Amino acid sequence: MAATGFVVTKEHRRFTEFADAVRRQRTIGICFGQAGIGKTLSARRYANWNKAGELLEQWGPRDDSDFQVYAALARRRTVFYTPGVLTTPKELGTEINDLTLRVSLCIDQHLYKTARKAGPRTSASKNVELIIIDESERLGPTALELMRDRYDRDNTALILIGMPGIEKQFSRYPQLYSRVGFAHEYRPLSREELHFVLERRWHRLGHELNPDDFTDAQAVAAIARITRGNFRLIDRLFTQMERVMRINELTAITDDVVEAARSTLVIGIS
Repeated sequence: MAATGFVVTKEHRRFTEFADAVRRQRTIGICFGQAGIGKTLSARRYANWNKAGELLEQWGPRDDSDFQVYAALARRRTVFYTPGVLTTPKELGTEINDLTLRVSLCIDQHLYKTARKAGPRTSASKNVELIIIDESERLGPTALELMRDRYDRDNTALILIGMPGIEKQFSRYPQLYSRVGFAHEYRPLSREELHFVLERRWHRLGHELNPDDFTDAQAVAAIARITRGNFRLIDRLFTQMERVMRINELTAITDDVVEAARSTLVIGIS
């Protein structure tokens, strides 16, 4: 799930199934997992936020090319939101209301253009079915109560994403926690998925990964040991590996290259 291309893994498919269930049943879901394993990327992908995020934040005149974005939003009917570290409950409510209204308007545009909706246009149409909040550890008691009250009032499904332990943190708020329908753990890459990802990384560096080549097997083992299936760390490691190979004019990916790249990183996972 690097910035250079999204890899659809089993964990992403599990997240999609989880989000679909939360949205369909109009409930509250909690998603938790280690930092850097792909939770945010999966959530943004699910909400089509990579296509829509900039358009929604820079609100203004539109042209026909934007209708592809409207169609993507209409497929998921989802808002993705990340609160700032210092976001107040009032700001949280205002920002989510603004995003929800904008997504709803975009979906309205798509429905009218495809003749799937008739009658007078209304900016208050209930087109959004799910709100995903990333980094939800940043929400204090008042902000959580605001989201719980919003859920009770308009029955829009809600997913809260955070680090392991967030499910225990939210259990201290019984009115919110009693409404949780699903809890989903987002896990690191499995051994098979790691190999799948590394094959593509090798290719980007102009090489072919050969599992029967001892040098490649050693490099893969070193990467697996260092990253433990963590997407973000794989990205950082390969950035440094490419630099090491370029500086030293190396033509092969070896465990020495991997270890040299690792020595430049601050490894933050346990």
